Amino acid sequence: MIEDILRAAKQVADEAEVFYAHSESIAADLKRDSIAIGSKSKGSGIIIRIIKDGKIGVSCTDNPKTWKNCLEAACASARFSDPLPWKGLPGPEEVNQKPLALDKRITTDPALVIDLINRLKTGAEAYTADITSGSASVAISEHTIANSNGLFYSTTGTQVHVSLEMIAGQSTGYESDTAWNLDIIDPEKTGKEAAFFAARGQGGEEIETGIYDVVLSPMAISQLLDAAVIPALSGRNVHTGRSVFAGKMGEHVAGDTISLIDDPMDSRGVANCAWDGEGMPVRKIPFIENGILRSFAYDLRTAYRYGENPTASAVRTGQSGAPAIGNHNLILKGPEYDILSDKSVYVHDLIGAHTANPMSGDFSVELSSPFFAYDGELQEPIRTGMISGNIFDILHKIQGCSTDTRTLGSTIVPSVRLSGISVIGRG
Repeated sequence: MIEDILRAAKQVADEAEVFYAHSESIAADLKRDSIAIGSKSKGSGIIIRIIKDGKIGVSCTDNPKTWKNCLEAACASARFSDPLPWKGLPGPEEVNQKPLALDKRITTDPALVIDLINRLKTGAEAYTADITSGSASVAISEHTIANSNGLFYSTTGTQVHVSLEMIAGQSTGYESDTAWNLDIIDPEKTGKEAAFFAARGQGGEEIETGIYDVVLSPMAISQLLDAAVIPALSGRNVHTGRSVFAGKMGEHVAGDTISLIDDPMDSRGVANCAWDGEGMPVRKIPFIENGILRSFAYDLRTAYRYGENPTASAVRTGQSGAPAIGNHNLILKGPEYDILSDKSVYVHDLIGAHTANPMSGDFSVELSSPFFAYDGELQEPIRTGMISGNIFDILHKIQGCSTDTRTLGSTIVPSVRLSGISVIGRG
């Protein structure tokens, strides 16, 4: 089918590209002690992109049999678009086509998700709290990209996800985990931590408004990165004046010991790949290296438009499936030590991080499951509080990182200790 599409597209366009995706999945939901198994789901789709006289047209369909209509729609889309500088789709290169995130033990057998649910429940028994809801899911996906320049790559991947929410009195606890390998996913730990935050979060002390050292969990720091830092690294945002990093290449934008690196080959990630969403061979990209801004992310379209070099940063997301600038495994690195040894405010989750201003980086968010921490452990729970500040300033306030990391979406992050953070509490 892909070859047929490309042959037909070459008759009406200068270049053409086909991206094919197929997935199979199954999920189980947990409501208190009741397990409900969802039906297996399958889905396929194709995205066709054509280039004609510098004009780009894209169309998609979830019924590959209707590819002719999809091709016609892509051509119509191109006719109504503005011409752009275009240097061509990539040709074939020597890339590793061995799957980088595939566990062949993962299947859509209902027994697998039931086992994951039961392991969540086992972990939750560590503390006295009640389960409100939980879930477990597995997915197997296949992706193929081909274009009229002879490129044809294909890969298969797996993903497993678990989550649990618990309650004890008025206190709730939530935790989740995602991995591509059954040896990496840890449902017992996920269940135990959800129960911990629910059980230990009861009561809680008031916190006085003031300036504190704050430890953000991986979940909390990843939310802030997603809200402002990652968009600011987009070459498109830089060149359109929507990034605070514009004009700062080679300057200090973070603490001297802080680095942000996109490593598509890191085995901890769930977005491991040898080629990006346009078929470009990937490489490790140091966006921020020892505090200095070194690179921005570009897909082909943006790189060609602004005379930059592509960085193989195209990803396939959203309903249309068209390539867009993103990252694969964005890793936050800094000095590692026991960041809970000295007293701090520990924040497990943030409520409202999505409301942060992506341009300025200003934010004000509510704390979820906060604790006072010292002597290497979480100690007294905090009743309620908020933190406010600027996300880009936070990059200069990171004092250290935990030795362990978590994979959250396309980020691999540790917990981080920050200095001089404004906490809003009582008074």
